[in-house]
Amino acid sequence: MMEFYTTVLRKSGDYWVALCLENGLVGQGKSKKKAVSKLKEAIDSFEEVTRTDEDAYKAPLSIKELHEFLTVEGVEPAGEAIC
Repeated sequence: MMEFYTTVLRKSGDYWVALCLENGLVGQGKSKKKAVSKLKEAIDSFEEVTRTDEDAYKAPLSIKELHEFLTVEGVEPAGEAIC
């Protein structure tokens, strides 16, 4: 069990979505707090599965997957290119 997880939040319509970078799990809610709470529930459930199933897939999120999460309805995320 990890001691901490990295979470990215974004607004999607009327909801907030919380994404865990270490495992790709998500939680959703009408508030940031509810989205993070749902994400914590998903992480707890996932950790229980990985304790009993050695073959359960677990991997950190790729940069491509993070980019897709941050891209909102075809709009590129704001930021500066680093060359």
